[in-house]
Amino acid sequence: MAYVPGTALLAALVVGCSAGTGTGGSAADGKPGEATATTAAPGKYRTLLDACRAVSPSSLKDLLPGAAELPEDQQEKAYKGTAAVTYDTDRRVGCRWKAEAPGTSHILSVDFERVVSYDPSVSDDDRAREVYAKKATAVGLSVPSATPDSTEEQTPPPSGTVPHAASDPSPTDHDKGKDKDKGEKEPDENKGDEGLLPRTLDGLGDSAFLDDRLVRASSTAQNRTVSVVFRTSNVVVTVEYAEQPTVPTAIPDSKELQERARSLARKLVEKFGE
Repeated sequence: MAYVPGTALLAALVVGCSAGTGTGGSAADGKPGEATATTAAPGKYRTLLDACRAVSPSSLKDLLPGAAELPEDQQEKAYKGTAAVTYDTDRRVGCRWKAEAPGTSHILSVDFERVVSYDPSVSDDDRAREVYAKKATAVGLSVPSATPDSTEEQTPPPSGTVPHAASDPSPTDHDKGKDKDKGEKEPDENKGDEGLLPRTLDGLGDSAFLDDRLVRASSTAQNRTVSVVFRTSNVVVTVEYAEQPTVPTAIPDSKELQERARSLARKLVEKFGE
C-alpha cells in the first residue's frame, strides 16, 4: 500500500472540493437562484422569447391581411418583422410588423420586458407589479398597490383622468347607472365617439388590461390602436395592434381589433408557460 503524506492528501481534498463547486445559474442579475431568509425570491424568467418569432405565421396572416396580397419576397419581409433596438436582449426585446392593403394598413408590435429587482428585499415579481401598475395608471386605470401587504391601497390615476373600475365588462356593465330611455349610446358602436373605455382583463397572465384609442392620424384618416398589457411573473408584455383606413369616413372596427389583440395575447401567455 502506497503511503500518501498528510499535506499531499489535504491538497488533493481541497482541489476536489473546488472542482465540484458551481454557480447555480447566471449571476448577471445580482440575485441568487433561490430565496434565503433575507433575500426576496427571484423571478420565474431568466431569459426572454425571441420577439419576432413569438408570433406564429398563421397569427400574422390573420393580423396582417394585406401581406397576403404582396409578392412572395415582400410577404416574407412583412412576416419577418423588424426587431426593436435594445441594449440587453435578456432584459427587453420587441418586434414590429406592418402591412398595407387596398384601403387600409395594419401595424402590430410586441414588447417583452423582463423586470429584475436589484434590491435583495424586493422580489422581481413585486418590481414587475410596479412596472405594470405604472402602465395601467397611464391609461387612467386604478390598480391595487404593488406591495402585497397593502392590497387596500390604490394607486391614483394621472391628473385629469377618470378612473375606470370595470373588470373586462360586458356591454351591459358599461350601462350600469345609465338611463337607457334617454337614448344613451353604448360605448362600442364604432361611431368614432370614444370606443370602449380602458378596462382590466380576467384570466390573462397574473394581471392584464386593455386600452382602445381612436385618434385622427392626419387631416383625413383616423387611426385606432388597441393595446393589451399583461404581466406573467417578472415579465411585462405589451401588444399593440393598429389599423388606419385611407378613406376619411372609415372608422376601424373596435370589436374586431380587440378580439385579435386579445387572441394574440392569450397565445403569448401560453408561450411563456411552455
